[in-house]
Amino acid sequence: MPLRLLKTALVTLGVVLALGACSRIDLAYRNLDRLVPWSLGDYLDMNRDQKTLLDDRLREHLAWHCKTQLPGYLDWLDRLRDMVANNQVTDQALQQRTHEAREAIGRVAAEITPSATELLRGMSDAQVAEMREAFRDDIAERRKEYVDTPLPQQIAERAERMQKRLKPWLGELSPGQKQRVVAWSQALGDQNREWIANRAHWQQQLLLAVDQRNDASFPARMATLLQSKESLWTPEYRQAFQNTEQQARSLLVDLLQQSTPQQRQVLQARLAKVRTDFSTLKCLKD
Repeated sequence: MPLRLLKTALVTLGVVLALGACSRIDLAYRNLDRLVPWSLGDYLDMNRDQKTLLDDRLREHLAWHCKTQLPGYLDWLDRLRDMVANNQVTDQALQQRTHEAREAIGRVAAEITPSATELLRGMSDAQVAEMREAFRDDIAERRKEYVDTPLPQQIAERAERMQKRLKPWLGELSPGQKQRVVAWSQALGDQNREWIANRAHWQQQLLLAVDQRNDASFPARMATLLQSKESLWTPEYRQAFQNTEQQARSLLVDLLQQSTPQQRQVLQARLAKVRTDFSTLKCLKD
């Protein structure tokens, strides 16, 4: 199973979370911390041994994911489809689906932590410097795109992104639904600033750990960074994230209540297609 399908799997698992994200639908993958061993190549030049290790570990993780995790995704998708079919998209039900999605993502984070630890421990000082510079550029680009604009523009652009994100799942939104999306974006306010500040904070914590990658404490620090990242959130982002999730659930409940039979049909068809794609996957051999 190619990496793209693994990403698609977790993206779909996190769709309830993702619809509340401030930038794009792949909330599960918008932060480097979820895929450190598979994202290193985007941030630094790797030598032959590192690339070989990365390829070997990636193959192992994909096989594990396909064989052990995908069956649970099918069940999760069935529960989601039943919610839509039975008109039971409620705040409580969405909280449960979100909790299940987060647990699934957590299992992937736990699976990849040893590989991430080994790969990062083997980095040279030059590669660490390269990653530090790449992180600096990453934050600068995000601030330019999402923060260094007037707040009304941020709100309008966030609403526009959400409408585009929703279209494949619901089809064309009605004027009332579009207005509800605008209200959702307004309710999030200046959350872009806290999201990016928290991202920068996590990256700095990773760099501090990597600077001491030869210490005995490094594996434990990596486990915290990858598996318990919420414990490292800034207080401001923690509060903003709680509001983001609450607003996302409220938005989805309202959109489904306002949805037409045709829109619900589009949603069911999209979920069915994703389920079919997953159910027909042939897992990698050992």
